[in-house]
Amino acid sequence: MSAVMLSARDIRSVMTWERAIEALRDGHRGARPRTEDLLLQSGPFSVFSRGVVLPGYGAGVKVCSIFPPNAHRETPLPTEDAIFVVVDEDKKSISWILDGPEVTRWKTAADSALASALLSANDSKTLLVIGAGPIALALGQAHIHVRPSIKRIMLWNRTPQKLDSVAQSLIQPGRTIDVVTDVNDAVSQADIISAATGSVRPIIKGRFLRPGAHVDLVGGYRPDMREADDDVIEQSDVFVDFRDTAVEAGDIMQAVANGSLVRSDIKGDLFEMVQAAPKRSGKATVFKNAGGAHLDLLIALAAAKELGASV
Repeated sequence: MSAVMLSARDIRSVMTWERAIEALRDGHRGARPRTEDLLLQSGPFSVFSRGVVLPGYGAGVKVCSIFPPNAHRETPLPTEDAIFVVVDEDKKSISWILDGPEVTRWKTAADSALASALLSANDSKTLLVIGAGPIALALGQAHIHVRPSIKRIMLWNRTPQKLDSVAQSLIQPGRTIDVVTDVNDAVSQADIISAATGSVRPIIKGRFLRPGAHVDLVGGYRPDMREADDDVIEQSDVFVDFRDTAVEAGDIMQAVANGSLVRSDIKGDLFEMVQAAPKRSGKATVFKNAGGAHLDLLIALAAAKELGASV
């Protein structure tokens, strides 16, 4: 095997939000992927893999090791580690192996930003980011990239002290950054809301949502997790990144189970939105970012191309 290894530093050296978003936009102009998942669990330890074949781009497999007890060691270690393996479209050989968390950071935020470019108001001025995990900063940066009209960023987390580094990193001339304590009040002021949490109870309440606001739901990847309540879903046009995976995420699955959403009422996914721009009804919009290995593959190939990596 002569695969080229690309580190997180390698990826960061060439990736920009414009490059990442356009890579996803281009990838959604073509055929839909075929995907397959595997999850093996042994007590608190899990190994997860997600494979994809994307016509015109090749194939890839994400391999992820998850061990939450690492966070409680005397010297804490990462609870999750991952790689992404790219299989060349032409030669069908393993061509590149990339740092998984770095690929995930770029693809997750670019996924949300592409949807925002298609769904949020062009003149959006206020962004609310909910959560303080490693993806919160990336989401803030990516949303600002597609909506440079944003002048105020509000940050909310149950533990506000964790937001200091995010706030410092988002400071730019002409924009204000506020760490807020009342999430309902913040929701009522926001044009764009981006949530990336592991919450099992809704944080975003529909009764506080502004008409025409755009809600970006990034967390809630398990069926028992949820970031927005039924009122949000009922008063919004609902979109997803990939129908096959999004229907398994908590915000969609629970809304369907409660009768607040019928699967056929989902207005579109990114393949449909990129190929035929969605029409805005004036209602709020909800975008469920559920991810998918095809997104990792598109980001991985974009990074490899810029680095001139070849085998």
